[in-house]
Amino acid sequence: MDPMGEDLKSKLDRLIRTGKMGPMIVPMVDCFTKVGGNQYINSTATGRYDDYLRKEIVPFVESRYPVSRRGIWGKSSGGYGSIVQGMLHPDTWSALADHSGDALFEYCYIMDFPKALAAFREHGGPAGWLRWFWRQSNRRVEGLYPILNTIGMAAHYSPNPRSPTMGIDFPFDLETGEWRPEVWARWRRWDPVNMVARYAPSLRRMRLVYIDCGTKDQYNLIWGARVIHQRLLERRIKHVYEEFDDTHSFITYRYDVSLPRMYRALRG
Repeated sequence: MDPMGEDLKSKLDRLIRTGKMGPMIVPMVDCFTKVGGNQYINSTATGRYDDYLRKEIVPFVESRYPVSRRGIWGKSSGGYGSIVQGMLHPDTWSALADHSGDALFEYCYIMDFPKALAAFREHGGPAGWLRWFWRQSNRRVEGLYPILNTIGMAAHYSPNPRSPTMGIDFPFDLETGEWRPEVWARWRRWDPVNMVARYAPSLRRMRLVYIDCGTKDQYNLIWGARVIHQRLLERRIKHVYEEFDDTHSFITYRYDVSLPRMYRALRG
């Protein structure tokens, strides 16, 4: 939902009405979690959202509508989920579009960790901060997102049911801030820039691999997009890569570029 632009239904109707693409069945799944957003992977800390998409949503939709091929697309965490789902499950998805998705974790996450550490100490730990956060009447106060995002990403990339801290391992010591390389290594295995090499055969099976990002992305995601692009080129994996002059925010107009391409890829 873009309050300054079209909602997704109106956008799809316009693209179809103007002949940019044909009709598609487009489920819009709400996977938001208490720890903020979703990376669309299985986690003991957040739930089995990978399974949910493939084993519940897909069968539910296909029991009601005729489907020949499936594509997946999204922006930000949704972009991340799209490329990771495509890599993990080429038998489920035939095309993917990744708009400004999380990648090159060293650039997009680590800058938030000192802020998160300070907030955790102030509130008695991550769980105390999260309880405080959800009690606030205005949760859009500047400065809160990096802390919530740190909890959310740790919940997805380094869950640990035996951890006394929300069932999560953090890549830094919660008291001293000392780096925990063994935990960070678990995060890096989920970084798309590192996954490309392992899942190149899956990406080659896609009828469309579409990636774009704004050159002024405030979360530094342009660098991750560029690295993915380069690694796809090195492996001669066919893809579409575009950069545009904008930030991370209010960029759903980019769906005007990706959705017609996805329609043609799935239709062809």
